[in-house]
Amino acid sequence: MQRTPKILIVDDDPDIIEILRYNLSLAGYEVKSANNGKVAIKKAKSFIPEIILLDVMMPVMDGIEACSQLKKISSLSNTMIIFLSARNEDFTQISAFDSGADDYISKPVKPKILLMKINSILKRIRSIKVENNVIDLGKIIINRNTYSVIKNEIDLRLPRKEFELLFLLASKPGHVYTRDEIMDKVWGAQVIVGDRTIDVHIRKLREKFGDSYFKTIKGVGYSFTQ
Repeated sequence: MQRTPKILIVDDDPDIIEILRYNLSLAGYEVKSANNGKVAIKKAKSFIPEIILLDVMMPVMDGIEACSQLKKISSLSNTMIIFLSARNEDFTQISAFDSGADDYISKPVKPKILLMKINSILKRIRSIKVENNVIDLGKIIINRNTYSVIKNEIDLRLPRKEFELLFLLASKPGHVYTRDEIMDKVWGAQVIVGDRTIDVHIRKLREKFGDSYFKTIKGVGYSFTQ
C-alpha cells in the first residue's frame, strides 16, 4: 500500500501557508509547515517529505541557505525541493539552482496549477526504478553494471563519459544539475577539461536519444525529462 505523500511548506507569510495547506490537504497530501529555513531543516529531518515548497526571502535563515543545508542531509536525498517565490530575477533563480533546487516556480501561482505540477513530479519520481545500478525508464533501460543502454529494445553502446552523464541525469528526472555538479560527478574535481565539454556530450546524447529528454537551464546546467 502506497503511503500518503508528504509536503513541507516553508514560507514566512501565514496566509500563503494557509492557502497552500488547505489545497494540498484537500488533494490528499500530508502537509506540515515552517516559517523559516532553520525550522524547516529541523522538521524535514523528522518528517522526511517527498517535496519541500521553499520561499526565498525569510527571517532567521533564507531559502537559499536552507536548500544548501537540506541537500547535505542523507535521509532527504530523494526529497524534491521546489522554490516558490516572488523573486523573479535571473540571479536569484540561478542561486536557487546552485544551492540544489529541483525546480523554481514564480509567485503568484494558482493552486490548481501548483497541484498539477506536484502531481506530475510525484508521478515522475515513482516511475523511476533505480535498483542494482539499473535505471528502468520503460522505453530506455540504463545498466551501469554493463555500461549498456537499451532504447526501444535496441542495444546502444555509449562512450564512458556519455554513459556516466546520461546515468547521472536520468537517475533523477526533473532535477537540475549545475555545470559544476556535472563536472565533479562525471569528470571528477581534479580533472581539467574545456568549458564546452559538457555541452558537446549533451549534444551527442541528444543526437542519439532526441532533444526532448534533455533540458537546458540557461546559465545553470541541465536536467533530464520524460
